[in-house]
Amino acid sequence: MSNTELLTAATARFAELLSHPEGVVAVISALLAGALIIASTMVKTILPLRWLAVGSNVGFVIYGALGQAWMVLALHAVLLPVNLVRAWQMHRLTRRVRASAEAADLSGVWLRPYMKQRKLKAGSVLFRAGDQADRLYFLVEGQVEIVEGGYQIKPGQIFGEIAFFAPDRMRTGTARCVRASTVMSMDETTFKQLYFQNPQFGFEVVRMIAGRLSNDVRRLQQRLQPDVDEPKAPA
Repeated sequence: MSNTELLTAATARFAELLSHPEGVVAVISALLAGALIIASTMVKTILPLRWLAVGSNVGFVIYGALGQAWMVLALHAVLLPVNLVRAWQMHRLTRRVRASAEAADLSGVWLRPYMKQRKLKAGSVLFRAGDQADRLYFLVEGQVEIVEGGYQIKPGQIFGEIAFFAPDRMRTGTARCVRASTVMSMDETTFKQLYFQNPQFGFEVVRMIAGRLSNDVRRLQQRLQPDVDEPKAPA
């Protein structure tokens, strides 16, 4: 078919749709869906983009059903639940991140739904000094020690995150289970997906790491401070 014939057929189809109420609703739905797609090109974060995609899917489903455009109906009927699930996941993550920020919670509990769980026996080693850092960890229960630093990780704490973001990505200590423990971990791919889909998530992780580093600096300063109660030697 030539361009003229295609234009003529499209015009006839459009006129046919506008000739009855259901067709008018179908055209309006398609126009609104198209407008939402255009609007989605102007947003900068994934959550509004997902909700705009949901709206456009609904519009095209209505158009496909009323306008008997079965391929359009099938395509957007498949995309609608996908976009709904992803939009809800991002909404839930944003809500958890906001609650964590308001509570000044540095534990990282809000990361748990996006991590994989492992049960480890006493003596198991999660990583060793010099290993490549490809995961960050969350201790659910049990006890983990950083051997070189001589300090314990308590349940509810994230660990291994500093090397995860270090330029050389190298572990500076060995993490060993003192007793049977349940540990959750997140790999780099999952973290990057969450970061790019929800920038607020990335800012909260940066805040968490900054808080952890500040605490480490304070502990180091306390160790280096002379004991104020120690009597001074006579001059």
